[in-house]
Amino acid sequence: MRPSSPRPLLVRSIPALWTLALGLWGLSRQDSVWRDEAATWQVARRSTAEITQMLGNVDVVHGLYYLLMHGLFELFGPGTTVLRLPSVAATAVAAACVAALGHRLAGPWAGLGGGLALGLLPTVQFYLQEGRPYALVAAGAGVSTLLLVTLLEGRGRAVHWVAYGGTVAVSGLLNWLSLLILPAHLLTLLLSGRGGRGCHDLAGLGKRWAVAAGAAVACVLPLVLFSRSQSAQVSWIPPLTWHMLIGPAVLLAVGGAGALMDRRFPHRPDGLSAAAVGLPLLVVPHLGLAGLSLIQPLFLDRYVLFSLLGLALLIGAAIGVAVRTVSRRLPRAGWWLLPAIVAVAAVALLPQALAKRSPASRVDDVLAAADDVRRLKRPGDAVLFFPSARRDTRLVSPDAFSGLEDIALARTPERSGTLKGVEAEPARIRAAMLTHRRILLVTDAPAVSRPPATERDRMKRSVLRNHFRIVTDGQTRGRRVTLYERRV
Repeated sequence: MRPSSPRPLLVRSIPALWTLALGLWGLSRQDSVWRDEAATWQVARRSTAEITQMLGNVDVVHGLYYLLMHGLFELFGPGTTVLRLPSVAATAVAAACVAALGHRLAGPWAGLGGGLALGLLPTVQFYLQEGRPYALVAAGAGVSTLLLVTLLEGRGRAVHWVAYGGTVAVSGLLNWLSLLILPAHLLTLLLSGRGGRGCHDLAGLGKRWAVAAGAAVACVLPLVLFSRSQSAQVSWIPPLTWHMLIGPAVLLAVGGAGALMDRRFPHRPDGLSAAAVGLPLLVVPHLGLAGLSLIQPLFLDRYVLFSLLGLALLIGAAIGVAVRTVSRRLPRAGWWLLPAIVAVAAVALLPQALAKRSPASRVDDVLAAADDVRRLKRPGDAVLFFPSARRDTRLVSPDAFSGLEDIALARTPERSGTLKGVEAEPARIRAAMLTHRRILLVTDAPAVSRPPATERDRMKRSVLRNHFRIVTDGQTRGRRVTLYERRV
């Protein structure tokens, strides 16, 4: 006697609730916010007009996300919960989509296994609690893939094609590299033609898919073209090397094993299977991003986070095969196999999960530096930031800097339409520094600091070295706050 199958609602809701619980666990990361999230925080606190002005100069690729977070900050106020909860909710939606896909393509146990597996993947756990748009893109990928499967099953209508194109477009506006999902979906469409579907049906589906995909690309294309003028933002990404491909290769190997196990069972008449959907979703975005990185370095795992939905789907398919195999010989054991697998995986990955929820998992913590400034400052003190991007500490925690003069700043970030503001000429900064007795310097800890890249920063360091002495020097979570006092 085989174990009875879980109901469809449970197959979708259990992974969503599981992922939501994983996201809420340690959500504040011990009250820390790192530099990437600080960009979201400080931009979301600006007015809509100020955000629009800034997008003309920098970070236009995240414009839709910033406007969304601005609305949430206006409604609920700034805080780590509001900052990260959209990512948690989006990942829960992605898990529900993986579960629904697995259920349709390989059975309920595959759906449950895949949906539960998604939230346990270490990379997903990192961005599950990140105040950035990557989890939202993953949710869009899950919804669009689910819509595609519905259409390939022949159950869709015109409204489904509109929803499909709209979801791909919104995901592209959140991060245009998510358009790499389109060639993955095209490959799935072609693989579905290997079933009993006729050439006429496949051609008709292909035409409708091309229209929907083309409309989505047309919506995102202006963003792609305009963002090219801001490509200096990603100039820090290193060129693609072979060792950078080791991680993706391991993922592909795991996904390939899942696909091979899925082939042990007959495919559906329409040619769809977990392998036909999951493997392209996992492989094609990675290959596409690697290809783009040969033109301009862009190879970062977060840009193709959505591809891990394919990995989770394949893992779920493998679990489904295992449950069916065990159930044939030990019917009662089938019910316990999935909980046992999830429990073992959760225990094995517990060190990773704890690490991802620690402030040490990120490069730095802007809030910790703000606390140090609040403790050390006195009326009449000045503050310097080195490099100027470390001004994000002040922008996230302005109260901690009240009473301090930002002596290098010529135009605020809000007025200049930038992330870090515009600083004065080196000579003016030097003159201002020499009029103060005490200066607080906010910079990077030595482990993550870089040599001065601008004449301004070299001048700041020279004046502090030659005319000031260190009174207090502290490092906390990747940031360094040093109090300097003028030599007599």
